Amino acid sequence: MLLAMLGLAHADDDHTRVRGITVSTPTYGPEWGSADMERTLDRLAALGVNWIAYHPYARVGTDGSVGARGGSELPGWVTAPIRMAHERGIKVLVKPHLAHWGSFAWRGDIHFDDPEVEARFFREYGAWITALAEACREADGFVVGTELDGTTSNEAAWRDVIASVRAVYPGHLTFASNWDRYDRVPFWDALDAIGVQAYFPLVSAPGVPRGRAPTAEQLEGGWDRVLARMAEVSERTGKPVIFTELGYDASITAAHEPWASGSGGEALQELALRVALRRIAADGNVRGAFLWKWFPGEVAHGDFRLTRPEVEAVIREAWAR
Repeated sequence: MLLAMLGLAHADDDHTRVRGITVSTPTYGPEWGSADMERTLDRLAALGVNWIAYHPYARVGTDGSVGARGGSELPGWVTAPIRMAHERGIKVLVKPHLAHWGSFAWRGDIHFDDPEVEARFFREYGAWITALAEACREADGFVVGTELDGTTSNEAAWRDVIASVRAVYPGHLTFASNWDRYDRVPFWDALDAIGVQAYFPLVSAPGVPRGRAPTAEQLEGGWDRVLARMAEVSERTGKPVIFTELGYDASITAAHEPWASGSGGEALQELALRVALRRIAADGNVRGAFLWKWFPGEVAHGDFRLTRPEVEAVIREAWAR
């Protein structure tokens, strides 16, 4: 019942597919409560988007400390997108991020060798994520951790975090694991779906030298391999798969390094996204994806832009009805 309500069941029914876009922020988040956010949601709805994700921040330190800007008081813009999206018939996934800059290379690098430091991390992270989940209880889905694969070996601590969130949040829960680590997460049974940051290499660099774009057939072959792996994990766990992030920069390396920024690959960005959306829409185990990324007000700078007219056309072609 829960999965059906949230659009994660009956994969052959187009109305239950997740057609999502992550609305990011060029700063620390106040744009999520702005008039620009309202206009952006109208524009996304016209593209056929039926879910959005956004990512409230807290900062993490090498000492295990976790703290949100402004302390324990949550500003209104942290929850405003839930109301705004629901007014437009769009569902919401709250996908908290830890701001790692200055402390760790990336979120997947966050780990703590000292048991006391690790204990502090889980204590403070658990308190923050639970308070955020309670404030966002009207959201349709919630991510208990994003790319924190370096900490998942502490299974007991993560199960405590999940139980704490479950106690205050009534909706759908997942964990956003990186594309190369999702099969090491030991607590999928405690969650409702397998969340994957889907930056899968679709071709190998030796087979497609830098400077030469792959063909649609080569991208299709890459998706054959990816979707076979998703079928295996879905069957093994009994859970549907959600791509909590999926994106390609306008880079000539987008097919074999999709996590990286670059240039010179506008046509490849469009082709890779077109193939991805087609294959995901036809798959019975992957129930949808959240594309990365869009800024409130369609800020036209930065990497992984979805606001380029040619990219918007690809999304509209795949999703608008």
